[in-house]
Amino acid sequence: VQLQASGGGLVQPGGSLRLSCAASGSVSSINAMGWYRQVPGKQRELAATITRSGSANYADSVKGRFTISRDNAKNTVDVQMNSLKPEDTAVYSCYVRSWSGRPYWGQGTQVTVSS
Repeated sequence: VQLQASGGGLVQPGGSLRLSCAASGSVSSINAMGWYRQVPGKQRELAATITRSGSANYADSVKGRFTISRDNAKNTVDVQMNSLKPEDTAVYSCYVRSWSGRPYWGQGTQVTVSS
């Protein structure tokens, strides 16, 4: 499975960004899709994931502000990030997990929330 992410950038606090990720290759093996994020010096953490059936899971810190969605026909996953805070600044990585549990990672994209 190959992942191509887009989006990210610099936004002011309270602003919005949208990240998108497209999967290719053995897409029929994909169950969950989503986004993790990592700040330098800290462990990578889940931001939001969604299963093929549409069940979403969010980090407590982003609930109510982030919305994840996926298009199974197009093998894409998006995350709409609203009301962004400086603490959301991180490198966001697209992630998929196969039915067998194997993880795949896309390249990271930088999200910076700063005035």
